[in-house]
Amino acid sequence: MSEEIKQVWYASYGSNILESRFHCYILGGQPKGSKKTYKGCSDKTLPQGKEEVYINSELYFAKKSKSWDSCRVGFINTEFNDKIQTFGRMYLITPEQYVEIVKQETNHKGELLIDFKKAKEKGSLIIKEKSWYGNLLYLGEQNGNPIFTFTNEKNLNEEINPPSEQYLLTIINGLKETYNLNEIEIKEYFENLSGIKGHGIEKKLAELIKSE
Repeated sequence: MSEEIKQVWYASYGSNILESRFHCYILGGQPKGSKKTYKGCSDKTLPQGKEEVYINSELYFAKKSKSWDSCRVGFINTEFNDKIQTFGRMYLITPEQYVEIVKQETNHKGELLIDFKKAKEKGSLIIKEKSWYGNLLYLGEQNGNPIFTFTNEKNLNEEINPPSEQYLLTIINGLKETYNLNEIEIKEYFENLSGIKGHGIEKKLAELIKSE
């Protein structure tokens, strides 16, 4: 019989890289720069661990989020590529907390069941069809606990557009908090991403990176 999964890593590549923003999913509250207030989890225990995570999938910006001035938010490509590296941050939480975070992220009402063992075996699992973040991806193990993230069930190539300055600034501050990157490295990380390159926000990158 397989062992019960007692803890999982929630891997973030977007605004939840910033720890205080992620804590709103646990404790409840309104993240800085966002128009949405989250109710938090039933279990408000903060993550038991946090670490860097490198995701071999391309980060891009798409859709239109009311929470972030009706601008685009982050997704990762559904296909993995060893030549691509997206900087992320992961938090060690319970499976029950992960489910409640997904429900908040996807505005899901009612019960939501996630078969983490099945997702681990298959590598991915659609946990909510036609949802922005309804595709659960298994990224491997760390210290004996599985790592999961989520993205769209398809690549949103036709819906790419720039994120809001506040959303991008949240990720920038999360990168500063998590990684020892200088301003040039952060600019190089963002400038060629779909949703940044060729858009007006590309010219504001340096200014946003310098701001606190």
